[in-house]
Amino acid sequence: MIKDSPNPPASYQTTDQLFSVRLSLDSETLLANAAQDIASVQALTGHLAFEVDGAQRDIALAVHRMLEGIQLMVDRVLDLNEIPGLNTPVAS
Repeated sequence: MIKDSPNPPASYQTTDQLFSVRLSLDSETLLANAAQDIASVQALTGHLAFEVDGAQRDIALAVHRMLEGIQLMVDRVLDLNEIPGLNTPVAS
């Protein structure tokens, strides 16, 4: 019998999760990706708010504004975790 996929690694654990995050990723990488995802969803809701009317527009704007606050917090954490000296100009 031919299997569709190879055997999973010995450390593989079955879960009910559809997605997972690699354990080797550092905080800055995770936060940077989260910031990009938030910006994308924020753009979608901002666009949607001008395509609908009434209560649906109010909901889209509320989600958009909540995302703005979350984006600010994520960006602030990224700013706090900058590598010292990374943005310091190098003397020539």
